[in-house]
Amino acid sequence: MDIPDYLKPQIDQLDQQITQAKSLLSDPSLAPMAQEEIKALEKQKESLMQSIQPMEAVSEEAHQNFNNMILEIRGAAGGDEAKIWAADLLRMYTRFAESRGWKVALIDELTAKISGKGAYPALKYEAGVHRVQRIPKTEKNGRIHTSTATVAVLPVIPPSQIQINPSDLEVSFSRAGGHGGQNVNKVSTAVRLVHKPTGIVVECREERFQLQNRLIAEEILRSKLWEIEEEKRLAKIENERAAAVGRGMRAEKIRTYNYPQNRVTDHRIKKSWHELETIINGNLDQMIADLKDAFGEVKFPRQRRGFILVL
Repeated sequence: MDIPDYLKPQIDQLDQQITQAKSLLSDPSLAPMAQEEIKALEKQKESLMQSIQPMEAVSEEAHQNFNNMILEIRGAAGGDEAKIWAADLLRMYTRFAESRGWKVALIDELTAKISGKGAYPALKYEAGVHRVQRIPKTEKNGRIHTSTATVAVLPVIPPSQIQINPSDLEVSFSRAGGHGGQNVNKVSTAVRLVHKPTGIVVECREERFQLQNRLIAEEILRSKLWEIEEEKRLAKIENERAAAVGRGMRAEKIRTYNYPQNRVTDHRIKKSWHELETIINGNLDQMIADLKDAFGEVKFPRQRRGFILVL
């Protein structure tokens, strides 16, 4: 098991103390005291090691136990058409979420928080590159264009599970502008967070009040930090297909939406669905069910140990 850097000094020190205590066992007069010392030290070490193990366990169980999620979509290859395609995907997922009775809150133009029981488990397989083949509305010659957009699906991580060191954050504020009433133009309500150790930048300006924007920005940051840890974990998995089961990586081309042929194809499971317009309008139930059947839902014990990831 890999030991995080911040825990290595404590583990090394405990190992040294245990070794020293064991050297006293040969002395009959000191042996009883040494045994008690060893027992106490090993208990401390076990406690520290358990603080690591649940992180790995929760990473595996996360796909079953997390509900609320952050959906982040970005246009990739294809210029303006890619941006239009990204907006189409956001609308597709929004309609699907609303059909399930989940709450959708826009964080920015192409980022949304989806809240509701089962949201993350249902959409976790959507992460990756989505390709579209169609004739853009702006195309005068009737040529088919290919564009792509990336979809990130991140579970919302409670503050109790990922603790961020305040000294690692660079926080700045600005006027939000846009909708939200006159307040947004007069007061610095927009929040920008920079996580210095990783370089992650998160901005939020949709809410009217600075505190609300900061809380949302911190929520997104925790999800992105979780994603980093999750990708490290998946990188260690020998079976690449198993790695794709839990979450598609952002660079993984997972699906093609072919408008001329009225077909949606998922390349991971080599399966196609027709009635493309129905799918684009948010009817994802059959596709999600087929993905779950193909990948298999790994069952984990219901009982979970808590964990705290300190960053």
